[in-house]
Amino acid sequence: MAPRRVLVVDDSAFFRKRLAEILDDGTELEVVGMAGDGREAVEQVVRLQPDVVTMDVEMPVMDGITAVRRIMQQRPTPVLMVSSLTREGARATFEALEAGAVDFLPKNIEAFARDRDEAGRRLREKVIQIARHGARRPHPGATTPRRADEEPVGASPPTRVRLSPRQYRVLAIGCSTGGPVALQQVLSGLPGGFPVPILIVQHMPAAFTPDFAERLDRLGSVRVTEARTGDRLEAGHAYLAPGGRQMLVENRGTGLELRVIEGDPSLIYRPSVDVTFASLARAGVGEVLALVMTGMGADGREGARLLKEKGATVWAQDEATSTIFGMPGAIVRAGLADQVLPLPEIAPALRQAIR
Repeated sequence: MAPRRVLVVDDSAFFRKRLAEILDDGTELEVVGMAGDGREAVEQVVRLQPDVVTMDVEMPVMDGITAVRRIMQQRPTPVLMVSSLTREGARATFEALEAGAVDFLPKNIEAFARDRDEAGRRLREKVIQIARHGARRPHPGATTPRRADEEPVGASPPTRVRLSPRQYRVLAIGCSTGGPVALQQVLSGLPGGFPVPILIVQHMPAAFTPDFAERLDRLGSVRVTEARTGDRLEAGHAYLAPGGRQMLVENRGTGLELRVIEGDPSLIYRPSVDVTFASLARAGVGEVLALVMTGMGADGREGARLLKEKGATVWAQDEATSTIFGMPGAIVRAGLADQVLPLPEIAPALRQAIR
């Protein structure tokens, strides 16, 4: 198989060179071009037709957000944003994701200069996955409307259940690549006075989760905050796991309470969907609706398995509307999914199931 073609875009000549050296491994990836600003990036995307683009956010002539919009208009191509670990960088990254970028990676020049092997491994892994799967980025409303209890076309058959309401104590959501945009669509579709608390685990660096919580909170009906130790779970309130740490649920007898810990540094994901789901299972909470949405890897599968043993219900986003079907696909293949739903139907189905 021919290497995936990559266009590297950054206004720093040093960083462009460093990224190109890391990515151009001669086997799975080939850097076919470099650009120093957004306008040049758009021109090279049209001319070189790369499989994936790494895109800086802040650049002269044309910034990365505008460049993403132009690319999506002229030649839709998977874009990985390389974002600075600042408040401004976080806000710009979320705008770029809404404009059509697939995912982002924190821009840590010191890490790339100091530990090329580790930083390079993470970068290559993301670029390869995005190049393989990221081109399929359907518009959220592009799927054919179906009832929420119908079988999604092309999905592995889940265990069928009726969407009649049952008594739930918690809605727990896990996602990664493509998750920020998907979460906004789901939460904006939930009503005020939503009857249960919501736990959200989104793979995201620590510098980004405070702004992401604020962004989700501005959507409307459901209050969203970054989780803190001692938070008591309240209905109609969503708690976002802090980046770089783990969010645990503990049963205090009088109610459920959160504990945020540093967690095992050897774990790939911090926060981890498996860790949060498993804590719910350990707390003896079986009245959980667990939802696993778009993302790379299989985080959430083993935690969902533990929750199912306690009587929980598990839903997965379908392949057609997932940016990357890794996480929900792992749920489906393991036979854990009670429902497999397209993104536009998730919020209506939640309103029907949790009353």
